[in-house]
Amino acid sequence: MAKKSKVVKEMKRQQTVAKYAQKRKELKEKGDYDALQKLPRDSSATRLHNRCAISGRPRGYISKFGVSRIVFRELAHKGQIPGITKSSW
Repeated sequence: MAKKSKVVKEMKRQQTVAKYAQKRKELKEKGDYDALQKLPRDSSATRLHNRCAISGRPRGYISKFGVSRIVFRELAHKGQIPGITKSSW
């Protein structure tokens, strides 16, 4: 389980990106890079990092399901992800 502070910080970044998205788009279209630089750093979408929705783990993220590989495996074994079955050959 990731530290709560890291998960909260990432959520705050997502809110900041959403808040400034329109303003950043307008400034980019105008080519006003000085005003763009004065916006908060966390308003840039490149600073976002995908985290597992359940555990908050930053690595091994499976984007299709929104969880890490470890949580994905647990959920698949329990049969809680529709369409996913354990393979055997």
